[in-house]
Amino acid sequence: MAKIKFTLNNEVVEIDKDLNMRLLDVLRNDFNLTGPKEGCGEGECGACAVLLNHEIVNSCCTPLANVMDKEIITIEGFSITERYRIIKEAFAKTGGVQCGFCTPGMIIATESLLNKNPHPNDFEIKIGLSGNLCRCTGYNLIIEAVKEAAKAGEGLW
Repeated sequence: MAKIKFTLNNEVVEIDKDLNMRLLDVLRNDFNLTGPKEGCGEGECGACAVLLNHEIVNSCCTPLANVMDKEIITIEGFSITERYRIIKEAFAKTGGVQCGFCTPGMIIATESLLNKNPHPNDFEIKIGLSGNLCRCTGYNLIIEAVKEAAKAGEGLW
């Protein structure tokens, strides 16, 4: 057990935990942030995606020790932003959402992609979303959602 301090959704937090614990478990069990989901537990599906210092990571593979003095943004923290609103509306408009299980991770991946590349082409979108699996929509509507978000959010990224 060790005290660890980091910024979580724009708030500095400190917790006394085993530093080998998965970030996903700490987010869900200690902070009641259920947007990041346990999908595969191996870093393959992206359901647990969060932003760590503005970079997308799979929280199921991130030990708590790796977040010391860093910034974590979950879908809950991102959901209060204008960028989130644009992405959410784009997913709804294009039908890029069905069951919703993968949606938080897809939205985090979209934010990460657009933050680095505000005008991605189809290939760049596929690469940007490649760490996220969707079992319902296929990917064409999700790719359209990312393009729509880039267009609607012109100047935000």
